[in-house]
Amino acid sequence: MKRGKHTFKFLLAGFALSLTSNGATAAEAASCETVRFGMMAWTDLAATTAVARTLFEDLGYKTTDSSASQPIIFGAMRDNRLDAFLGYWSPSADSIIEPFRSKAQVKVFDEPSLADGQMTLAVPTWLAEKGLRTFQDIHKFKKELGGKIYGIDPGTDINRRLQAAIDAKRFDLDGFKLVESSEAGMLSAVARAENRKEAIVLVGWKPHPMNIQFNLTYLTGSDGMMGADEGKATVWTVVRGDYAQQCPNAARLLSNLKFNSAQEAKMMGRILNREDPMKVARDFLDSNPGLVKEWLAGVTQYNGNAAAIAAN
Repeated sequence: MKRGKHTFKFLLAGFALSLTSNGATAAEAASCETVRFGMMAWTDLAATTAVARTLFEDLGYKTTDSSASQPIIFGAMRDNRLDAFLGYWSPSADSIIEPFRSKAQVKVFDEPSLADGQMTLAVPTWLAEKGLRTFQDIHKFKKELGGKIYGIDPGTDINRRLQAAIDAKRFDLDGFKLVESSEAGMLSAVARAENRKEAIVLVGWKPHPMNIQFNLTYLTGSDGMMGADEGKATVWTVVRGDYAQQCPNAARLLSNLKFNSAQEAKMMGRILNREDPMKVARDFLDSNPGLVKEWLAGVTQYNGNAAAIAAN
């Protein structure tokens, strides 16, 4: 039977109450009660952050989120205005986080929250079948592409890499224009191109429902520009530098959260269909009690009582 929000919370609280005499610890500091998340307009981040927020609220915490670019998010963490960010893609954002990481202003957890990602340039498969299969092929289709490469949000490292390649005339890309856009804007451009059977080259990534919505082929031959293994990517959770010391219980839950591409893509598809991310997260948690049990290992409620859920 599917469990709704109140049933999940009841089980969580009931299980905790039964273990209180043996498993109670000191409550976290009052400054830890509200967990402040950094957000961007990325569907994968909407999904994972909603899962984290739902879990925290079930444990008696409060949560907020604030949207900004990655440099501003990391700066806010440095200034103790945000606590956590679940969307650090490596290697595409390495150069953005490094100034903050090198000064211990932010902390990246030891293991990625997603290990099977990918981010590199992609084209419609019909265009790949016409010969645009590698980075070296892009310039051959300059006319069909309108001299444009569709990137993602301004300020992202992958956009910087692409612009640097254009400026350096790498892969004979001189004369191309990088079109920076939000995820939604880029997907709209892809949809228009597909409907009109027009050529387009874009930053594609996994996990994302675009790989189901559109028939895409990821380009090879990036010569390391997109990182190892043609854009193999990992996603990491970042907290402010002293967060784990100040709020160890909250940090433990954040470090426990691990996803795979299939799980995220399923949630992302619903969010792209305009479902409420928090409702999607609730359904995901209700459908995966065993995973929730793993995530709650070593975690207490905000008040210090033990937290657990029976895996059905």
